[in-house]
Amino acid sequence: MATETEVVAPVSNGGGKGCCKYGGPGYATPLAAMSGPSEKLIYVTAVYTGTGIDKPDYLATVDVDPSSPSYSSVIHRLPMPFVGDELHHSGWNSCSSCHGDASVDRRYLVLPSLISGRIYAIDTKENPRAPSLYKYVDPKEIADKTGLAFPHTAHCLATGEILVSCLGDEEGNAKGNGFLLLDSDFNIKNRWEKPGHSPLYGYDFWYQPRHKTMISTSWGAPKAFSKGFDLQHVADGLYGSHLHVYSWPGGEMKQLIDLGPTGLLPLEIRFLHDPSKDTGFVGSALSSNMIRFFKNSDETWSHEVVISVKPLKVENWILPEMPGLITDFLISLDDRFIYFVNWLHGDIRQYNIEDPKTPVLTGQIWVGGLLQKGSPVNAVGEDGNTFQFEVPQIKGNSLRGGPQMIQLSLDGKRLYATNSLFSAWDRQFYPEIMEKGSHIIQIDVDTEKGGLTINPDFFVDFGDEPDGPSLAHEMRYPGGDCTSDIWI
Repeated sequence: MATETEVVAPVSNGGGKGCCKYGGPGYATPLAAMSGPSEKLIYVTAVYTGTGIDKPDYLATVDVDPSSPSYSSVIHRLPMPFVGDELHHSGWNSCSSCHGDASVDRRYLVLPSLISGRIYAIDTKENPRAPSLYKYVDPKEIADKTGLAFPHTAHCLATGEILVSCLGDEEGNAKGNGFLLLDSDFNIKNRWEKPGHSPLYGYDFWYQPRHKTMISTSWGAPKAFSKGFDLQHVADGLYGSHLHVYSWPGGEMKQLIDLGPTGLLPLEIRFLHDPSKDTGFVGSALSSNMIRFFKNSDETWSHEVVISVKPLKVENWILPEMPGLITDFLISLDDRFIYFVNWLHGDIRQYNIEDPKTPVLTGQIWVGGLLQKGSPVNAVGEDGNTFQFEVPQIKGNSLRGGPQMIQLSLDGKRLYATNSLFSAWDRQFYPEIMEKGSHIIQIDVDTEKGGLTINPDFFVDFGDEPDGPSLAHEMRYPGGDCTSDIWI
């Protein structure tokens, strides 16, 4: 771990000059990571909050080694010490941004609790198959010292510190959100952004040190989204459509990009992994567009829609049209492919992005959704005829909900998908997974010509958990992955 002296060095906001030795965590380059060992374990956040089961959320360890007798099953469960957290996203205390610093170790998985506001640090090193709780950051202390609540995304910094986006204040107002800076032992330091430079709404973020830039996205006010989705809240201005461009590591907002109606609810954001590249993508959930952002010659940033998922006309649903609802996406470590999910339509897509301005569809597969055969909801074609999508069973199990969080193997050949978004939204759109639990599936990826096929031997059923059906959300490998590692 970094020493306290290193933590308070002049690069305390993550400038990257603290890494000067070799032997640190992760890999020297994204391409080197692709040659790393295959994943054998996945850590998955599993949620009881909002399900009606009065049990703490937990971290599940899943065996993903095909040669193991416990393959495709949960082999350990670490319950949190409190009820009502809503574990959501996760991150590491250190990643490939610290690859040059031998004093830093990728040991602790960081689990922000979206509803309670606690931030847990989980020790995965002592026993990777059965991780343990190291410590937690109390939400009252966070609020008292910084005014922040509703923590979401955690990224390690090159200094050994941890940066966490927070989506609101204690009352759930978007105003007052910002970024929490923790030291290497999870002590609260301060807010990261300069006073007066808080984002309009909070959600995800990604930094790119070579371009001295961090960009964050917008979900909405916690007091709105925590109660379920109401389209009126969008009209009322309780949801975002902006990108916030910050100086890195300075913490000053340099530019506010309004994505307008083509960019409603921009959620996940990823730069290309190559740290020299000055472009990346953001997924707009409600507008169901993939948007490319890029740097101009005058150091400002622009954006353009490069993929549009058309809404489908439907029968027997709450609205006459159904958006795809792009809720998660990722980029392969070689920056060749982008993958994203349509949580409501039920498909996962693969696009070649070797030319980031013109993505080419190379794979598509339906693995759930509201329009699968047997659903009461029908899509209506231009000819007026109705249709639904064929969704296969896996090991005799029907696929519930829609594909939501995804994670890709380092070599890019295996894509894992869970199907829970957020308990209040799950209950609203997919009540079946509240009763039957969610699941993890694995999709084989053709990295040569493109293409997606379901692995018929992999199905992890969170409906069979000892304390009752739970909701599986984000996945992390012990060795790092393409949505947590940042190269400098």
